[in-house]
Amino acid sequence: METKKLGRPSDQRNAMLRSLVTDLLWYGRIETTLDRAKQASRLAEKYITLAVNSYKDTVSEKQTATDSKGKEKEVTVAKDGVVKLAARRKMIAGLYPKQELRAKGEKKDAYEARTQGIKYPLIEKLFDDLAPKYDARANEKGQKGGYTRVLKTTVRRGDNAQLAIAELV
Repeated sequence: METKKLGRPSDQRNAMLRSLVTDLLWYGRIETTLDRAKQASRLAEKYITLAVNSYKDTVSEKQTATDSKGKEKEVTVAKDGVVKLAARRKMIAGLYPKQELRAKGEKKDAYEARTQGIKYPLIEKLFDDLAPKYDARANEKGQKGGYTRVLKTTVRRGDNAQLAIAELV
């Protein structure tokens, strides 16, 4: 399969596409040129498919832990299975890390409590929000794929490039 060069050397092109895909998955919508939008949506579909195929793979273990009073309790800990762990590592390697922002008027303590233990919020969003949504959609409609759409908009003033909006469906 031939890829478009998008007028950039390969290292710059890969970094640009990585940034576009990260923003598309984080914000749900980006506006860029038509060729860049098509390439970014292709890559985003691959990451979403990876998440949909592996988000259910969890392993629960029982561990004994001591609390502050010295009593031992049996705690159930959920961990990623091998398929989900491999998918998570592939996503971490291919996407830029995004940091969760503080909501307007949110206290610092509430923000820290909400984001504690989340090292990669974008990956968690893929596994926790997008994958179940698109899996339910695939079961309902009987089709897999088609997670993004590219809509042509106007032409850019100056160089007359065709602009487009890439968004998650």
